[in-house]
Amino acid sequence: MHGRSHPWANALGWLPETASQTGGPYVHIGCVPSFAGLEGMYGGRDLGAACRRDGHVGEAITVEGHVFDGTGAPLRDALLELWQADANGRFAGEDGSDPAFDGWGRQPTDGETGLYRFETVRPGRVAWPDGRMQAPHIGLWIVARGINVGLYTRVYFEGDPANEEDPLLARVEHGERRATLMARAGEDGVWRFDIHLQGPKETVFFDV
Repeated sequence: MHGRSHPWANALGWLPETASQTGGPYVHIGCVPSFAGLEGMYGGRDLGAACRRDGHVGEAITVEGHVFDGTGAPLRDALLELWQADANGRFAGEDGSDPAFDGWGRQPTDGETGLYRFETVRPGRVAWPDGRMQAPHIGLWIVARGINVGLYTRVYFEGDPANEEDPLLARVEHGERRATLMARAGEDGVWRFDIHLQGPKETVFFDV
């Protein structure tokens, strides 16, 4: 979208590119309308509101946490999308994938507490392009005001022995930084994964 043109730009026959915009309220209106108080759209339920359905295969888990800014304050208007394989390591649409699991979800952070929550399943292992097996993981994409380009990170499961041989984790040069990619087990199948956008606890983000 172009802003107001300048005389010199018109004289040259082209318009300059305007500055990029960060995610604003329209992101929620279009993606999770219930967050903006718009009920009944998309057939009555926001797209991506549920990753799993009755009859799914594998261990049911909950992944939840906060997205913190550089001052340590939780963002209450962020939007996250989840992408993952099913319990057998197959993505939605692949032969043999679980028909009761979509492998994708979309959730806003809570407008009061900043908490996000995904009801999903613990994923299986999938192959790296060279054939090595990756550890079970979940991909997360994060947008919010102040973020010009969506951020991508991964959720691994603390204590999983497969983490030691995961090809992508091995590429994180500083070993202590890998801890920022680890979800920690709580009670009743809840895994805690906080995201820090800046600061000493900054989460590792990937350029994808």
